[in-house]
Amino acid sequence: MSRVIHVFRQPDRFVAGTVGEPGDRTFYLQASEDVRTISVTIEKQQVVVLAERLSSLLEEVASRFGADVPDDVPEDLVDVDPLTVPVEEEFRVGTMGLGWDADSSAVVIELLAITEGEVDETVVLDDTEEGPDAVRVFLSPAAARAFAERADRVVNAGRKPCPLCGEPLDPNGHICPRQNGYRRETDASED
Repeated sequence: MSRVIHVFRQPDRFVAGTVGEPGDRTFYLQASEDVRTISVTIEKQQVVVLAERLSSLLEEVASRFGADVPDDVPEDLVDVDPLTVPVEEEFRVGTMGLGWDADSSAVVIELLAITEGEVDETVVLDDTEEGPDAVRVFLSPAAARAFAERADRVVNAGRKPCPLCGEPLDPNGHICPRQNGYRRETDASED
Protein backbone atom coordinates (compact mmCIF):
# COMPACT_ATOMS: atom_id res chain seq x y z
CA MET A 1 0.00 0.00 0.00
CA SER A 2 1.40 3.40 -0.90
CA ARG A 3 2.18 6.09 1.60
CA VAL A 4 -0.28 8.89 2.49
CA ILE A 5 1.20 12.32 3.22
CA HIS A 6 -1.22 14.93 4.61
CA VAL A 7 0.22 18.33 3.69
CA PHE A 8 -0.87 21.57 5.35
CA ARG A 9 0.82 24.46 3.50
CA GLN A 10 -1.23 27.23 5.13
CA PRO A 11 -2.88 25.69 8.18
CA ASP A 12 -5.59 27.64 9.95
CA ARG A 13 -4.45 25.93 13.15
CA PHE A 14 -1.67 23.60 14.32
CA VAL A 15 -1.73 22.84 18.05
CA ALA A 16 -0.81 20.41 20.78
CA GLY A 17 -3.64 19.34 23.07
CA THR A 18 -4.83 16.59 25.37
CA VAL A 19 -7.87 14.49 26.08
CA GLY A 20 -8.39 13.12 29.59
CA GLU A 21 -7.60 14.04 33.17
CA PRO A 22 -4.10 14.91 34.46
CA GLY A 23 -2.26 11.66 35.08
CA ASP A 24 -4.31 9.91 32.40
CA ARG A 25 -4.04 12.28 29.42
CA THR A 26 -3.57 11.36 25.79
CA PHE A 27 -1.55 13.92 23.83
CA TYR A 28 -2.45 14.94 20.30
CA LEU A 29 -1.15 17.23 17.60
CA GLN A 30 -3.92 18.61 15.43
CA ALA A 31 -3.66 20.41 12.09
CA SER A 32 -6.59 22.15 10.41
CA GLU A 33 -6.90 23.83 7.03
CA ASP A 34 -10.26 24.85 5.57
CA VAL A 35 -12.63 21.96 6.42
CA ARG A 36 -9.91 19.32 6.84
CA THR A 37 -8.65 18.38 10.32
CA ILE A 38 -6.08 15.68 11.10
CA SER A 39 -5.23 14.52 14.64
CA VAL A 40 -2.25 12.33 15.51
CA THR A 41 -1.43 10.77 18.88
CA ILE A 42 1.95 11.67 20.34
CA GLU A 43 3.84 10.94 23.54
CA LYS A 44 4.20 13.72 26.11
CA GLN A 45 7.99 13.60 25.88
CA GLN A 46 7.80 13.96 22.09
CA VAL A 47 5.77 17.16 22.54
CA VAL A 48 8.46 18.48 24.91
CA VAL A 49 11.26 17.64 22.45
CA LEU A 50 9.38 19.12 19.48
CA ALA A 51 8.78 22.42 21.33
CA GLU A 52 12.44 22.62 22.43
CA ARG A 53 13.82 21.81 18.96
CA LEU A 54 11.39 24.22 17.33
CA SER A 55 12.60 27.05 19.57
CA SER A 56 16.23 26.16 18.76
CA LEU A 57 15.48 26.06 15.03
CA LEU A 58 13.83 29.49 15.19
CA GLU A 59 16.92 30.95 16.87
CA GLU A 60 19.15 29.37 14.23
CA VAL A 61 17.15 30.59 11.21
CA ALA A 62 17.05 34.10 12.69
CA SER A 63 20.85 34.18 13.02
CA ARG A 64 21.84 32.23 9.88
CA PHE A 65 19.18 33.35 7.39
CA GLY A 66 18.06 36.65 8.89
CA ALA A 67 14.48 35.42 9.11
CA ASP A 68 12.02 37.63 10.95
CA VAL A 69 11.37 35.59 14.11
CA PRO A 70 9.36 37.24 16.89
CA ASP A 71 10.66 36.90 20.46
CA ASP A 72 7.13 36.71 21.80
CA VAL A 73 3.96 35.23 20.35
CA PRO A 74 1.84 37.85 18.58
CA GLU A 75 -1.46 38.34 20.44
CA ASP A 76 -3.57 37.19 17.45
CA LEU A 77 -1.72 33.84 17.34
CA VAL A 78 -2.24 32.88 21.01
CA ASP A 79 -4.51 29.81 20.95
CA VAL A 80 -6.08 28.60 24.18
CA ASP A 81 -9.06 26.82 22.61
CA PRO A 82 -9.53 23.07 23.09
CA LEU A 83 -8.87 20.57 20.32
CA THR A 84 -11.45 20.44 17.54
CA VAL A 85 -13.86 17.57 18.15
CA PRO A 86 -14.30 14.82 17.33
CA VAL A 87 -10.65 13.93 17.97
CA GLU A 88 -10.03 10.88 15.78
CA GLU A 89 -6.51 9.49 15.69
CA GLU A 90 -5.07 9.24 12.18
CA PHE A 91 -1.98 7.45 13.51
CA ARG A 92 0.50 7.37 16.40
CA VAL A 93 3.65 9.45 15.83
CA GLY A 94 6.94 7.55 15.73
CA THR A 95 9.51 9.72 13.96
CA MET A 96 9.50 13.50 13.71
CA GLY A 97 11.31 15.73 11.24
CA LEU A 98 11.97 19.45 11.43
CA GLY A 99 13.35 21.77 8.77
CA TRP A 100 13.41 25.23 7.23
CA ASP A 101 12.01 25.94 3.78
CA ALA A 102 13.92 29.03 2.60
CA ASP A 103 11.69 29.44 -0.49
CA SER A 104 8.54 29.98 1.56
CA SER A 105 10.31 31.21 4.74
CA ALA A 106 8.50 28.54 6.71
CA VAL A 107 9.29 25.97 9.35
CA VAL A 108 8.41 22.46 8.17
CA ILE A 109 7.30 19.88 10.72
CA GLU A 110 6.81 16.30 9.61
CA LEU A 111 5.22 13.65 11.81
CA LEU A 112 5.62 10.06 10.65
CA ALA A 113 3.49 7.12 11.76
CA ILE A 114 5.10 4.61 14.07
CA THR A 115 6.27 1.49 12.22
CA GLU A 116 7.50 -1.99 13.13
CA GLY A 117 11.04 -1.49 11.84
CA GLU A 118 13.42 1.44 11.71
CA VAL A 119 12.53 4.40 9.53
CA ASP A 120 15.06 5.27 6.83
CA GLU A 121 16.05 8.92 7.36
CA THR A 122 15.66 9.60 3.63
CA VAL A 123 11.84 9.35 3.87
CA VAL A 124 11.65 12.23 6.36
CA LEU A 125 10.62 15.45 4.56
CA ASP A 126 10.59 13.55 1.27
CA ASP A 127 7.74 12.53 -1.04
CA THR A 128 8.90 8.98 -1.70
CA GLU A 129 6.21 6.40 -2.44
CA GLU A 130 7.40 3.97 0.24
CA GLY A 131 7.45 4.71 3.94
CA PRO A 132 5.13 5.46 6.81
CA ASP A 133 2.13 7.78 6.51
CA ALA A 134 2.92 11.36 7.47
CA VAL A 135 1.55 14.78 8.33
CA ARG A 136 3.61 17.70 6.98
CA VAL A 137 2.88 21.20 8.26
CA PHE A 138 4.37 24.49 7.06
CA LEU A 139 4.36 27.27 9.68
CA SER A 140 5.45 30.89 9.63
CA PRO A 141 8.10 31.66 12.27
CA ALA A 142 5.43 33.46 14.37
CA ALA A 143 3.05 30.49 14.14
CA ALA A 144 5.91 28.11 15.04
CA ARG A 145 6.67 30.26 18.12
CA ALA A 146 2.96 30.13 19.05
CA PHE A 147 2.92 26.33 18.66
CA ALA A 148 5.99 25.90 20.91
CA GLU A 149 4.54 28.17 23.60
CA ARG A 150 1.20 26.36 23.62
CA ALA A 151 2.94 22.97 23.66
CA ASP A 152 4.84 24.04 26.80
CA ARG A 153 1.60 25.17 28.44
CA VAL A 154 -0.18 21.91 27.58
CA VAL A 155 2.65 19.75 28.93
CA ASN A 156 2.90 21.76 32.16
CA ALA A 157 -0.87 21.72 32.75
CA GLY A 158 -0.70 18.19 34.18
CA ARG A 159 -0.11 17.06 37.73
CA LYS A 160 1.94 19.27 40.04
CA PRO A 161 5.47 18.04 40.74
CA CYS A 162 6.59 16.86 44.18
CA PRO A 163 8.75 19.58 45.78
CA LEU A 164 11.29 16.96 46.89
CA CYS A 165 11.74 14.59 43.95
CA GLY A 166 10.04 16.36 41.04
CA GLU A 167 7.85 13.34 40.17
CA PRO A 168 4.16 14.06 39.49
CA LEU A 169 1.90 14.07 42.55
CA ASP A 170 -1.08 11.74 42.27
CA PRO A 171 -4.46 12.86 43.64
CA ASN A 172 -4.58 9.77 45.88
CA GLY A 173 -1.05 9.96 47.29
CA HIS A 174 2.62 9.88 46.39
CA ILE A 175 5.43 7.72 47.69
CA CYS A 176 8.45 9.96 47.41
CA PRO A 177 11.76 8.19 46.73
CA ARG A 178 13.58 11.02 48.53
CA GLN A 179 11.87 9.91 51.76
CA ASN A 180 12.52 6.20 51.15
CA GLY A 181 8.78 5.59 51.07
CA TYR A 182 8.12 7.04 54.52
CA ARG A 183 5.55 9.70 55.22
CA ARG A 184 6.11 12.18 57.97
CA GLU A 185 3.38 11.90 60.54
CA THR A 186 2.24 15.07 62.24
CA ASP A 187 1.46 14.77 65.90
CA ALA A 188 -1.72 16.69 66.68
CA SER A 189 -0.88 16.82 70.42
CA GLU A 190 2.19 19.00 69.88
CA ASP A 191 1.61 22.72 70.49
